[in-house]
Amino acid sequence: MEGNAWFITGTDTEIGKTFVACALLHAFRRAGQRAVAMKPVAAGLDAHGCNDDVERLLAASSIAAPREWVNPYAFRAAIAPHIAAAEEGREIELSRISDAFAKLQGVADAVLVEGVGGFCVPLGADCDTSDLARLLGLPVILVVGMRLGCINHALLTQQAIAGAGLRLAGWVANHLDPAMARFSENLAALQARLAAPLLGIVAHGSTPENAALNLRLPDARVP
Repeated sequence: MEGNAWFITGTDTEIGKTFVACALLHAFRRAGQRAVAMKPVAAGLDAHGCNDDVERLLAASSIAAPREWVNPYAFRAAIAPHIAAAEEGREIELSRISDAFAKLQGVADAVLVEGVGGFCVPLGADCDTSDLARLLGLPVILVVGMRLGCINHALLTQQAIAGAGLRLAGWVANHLDPAMARFSENLAALQARLAAPLLGIVAHGSTPENAALNLRLPDARVP
């Protein structure tokens, strides 16, 4: 299915995947493309039954897609999705997510699929987010949270992506920690070791709209 869609993962949870997805949606819109993002699995609902990440993606997308396509699975507790699903007596079916993704591809020029947590988060007894990315057959965009330890996490994630037989299409450096020591040296180390282009640097405290101005769109070319 590679060509007009990408899977967005991160080096950890709370690393800025949704922020970067929203920024890329704005960048696609600036390029004249109709883009939409989906959050197949979301954990953590407010009193109104809404998930903040899903709401942000819906607002940033240039297509008003049905919520059930954008977010097939939403769980009340903000915990690991396989635990949340078990507590609610539900099962995450990858086929249901794949069906929703195909519908989004039918109405958009570009589709972003945001994972949950890192690249290997369990979704059930015998599947995780890497299985979802592999089922969809998507190139991966890695969001690296720039803080102490990010090099190791990024390189391990790159290995996991390659091990899943998927292409790392690019990565984004998200400047999470403004006090991070030797930011430029860490950035250079990542550029030398990650086998994919740096799509951009997200400045600390920026908005998705502003971040979009400094992001390159990922290459959809099949290698």
